[in-house]
Amino acid sequence: MKQIASIAALSLTLAAAPALAQEEEDEGFSLMERGAQMFMEGIMREMEPAMRDLEGLAQEMEPAVRNFVQEMGPAFADLMGQIDDLSNYHAPEILENGDIIIRRKTPLEDEVDPDGDGEIEI
Repeated sequence: MKQIASIAALSLTLAAAPALAQEEEDEGFSLMERGAQMFMEGIMREMEPAMRDLEGLAQEMEPAVRNFVQEMGPAFADLMGQIDDLSNYHAPEILENGDIIIRRKTPLEDEVDPDGDGEIEI
């Protein structure tokens, strides 16, 4: 008798499960969507103190950054006026003594025909 009652209860539960799941999906988010939403809300709660600290740091640094831009902005604009296109330069090199050099690329040797016969050697 106990077996029949447990089988009947199990079959009623299994029969009602799809209907309950359908109701949950119809009412709003599915379980996966709700879980993702709860996860993101948890991350936002955890990150809130760090974001407040970052905002405070940005407010402290604002005068220094503003001063830097006012002083270095014209010099940087002048430097960019002297450099026509960065693709015309090789990557920077650091020498043994600590100097940094940036070499300008030379025109391609293919443009100049060293033999003068008009043939290209392959």
